[in-house]
Amino acid sequence: MKIATYNINGIKARLPRLKEWLAETRPSVACLQEIKSQDEGFPASEFEELGYSAIWHGQKSFNGVAILTDNNVIPDGPMEIQRGLGIGGPKEGEGEQSRYLEADVTTANGETTRVVCIYLPNGNPLPGPKFDYKIAWMAKLRTRMAQIWAEEVPCAVVGDYNVIPEDDDVWAVKAMQDDALMQPQSRAAYASLLADGWTDAVRTLNPRGGVWTYWDYQAGAWQRDHGFRIDHILLTPELADRLQAVGVDREHRGREKASDHAPVWASFG
Repeated sequence: MKIATYNINGIKARLPRLKEWLAETRPSVACLQEIKSQDEGFPASEFEELGYSAIWHGQKSFNGVAILTDNNVIPDGPMEIQRGLGIGGPKEGEGEQSRYLEADVTTANGETTRVVCIYLPNGNPLPGPKFDYKIAWMAKLRTRMAQIWAEEVPCAVVGDYNVIPEDDDVWAVKAMQDDALMQPQSRAAYASLLADGWTDAVRTLNPRGGVWTYWDYQAGAWQRDHGFRIDHILLTPELADRLQAVGVDREHRGREKASDHAPVWASFG
């Protein structure tokens, strides 16, 4: 089984690139972030034509997450467990943003895996309510992940975490040192998940760092390889024991009208 995460940065604007990636790489499970589409506008039929089933949690113009599954591998599609973490947005009185979607996926041979797709708040500018929201959201996520952990099920929590965990996860520390993605509080909240026993799949197989998943559209970041790692795949022990390979589909970042993120994936035996 192959589980992937991809911040698509607008599913309608990137639909041709997304369909190319699905057809060319064929992940068993594809978790998408920043779909930027209301529920009724989600292009589910486009994925059905490729042999994928989908569930999604949309929001107008911003955020939004989705889970797609390959019908050949997971014949019954994703079975939704939970959407949302029960936390309002950074503005007073704002409802919950569409950032969390959890499902069980069962392969044709009967193996079930829990998959959680997240789009963690960016947190900029800081200090301020957006950064406070980021840290509060991460605390809510940790609580939910602890509940999943207690179930002792194979689980992958994947997505755009908007956290650069270590100095070797960024092309230049100085360039990002004042950003919410690299603040001590952000890093500490991420580190707490690893301390709870979750395995960072990409870091495990790339212990020396230097793996980027995001390149800004500005200042020629892609052309100069000025990137960093914020898209992560965290695993329970039940799934980490089956980890075989990880990768970043960098080539797809370089295509015309591509997302500013590249897909990240992990494969399991």
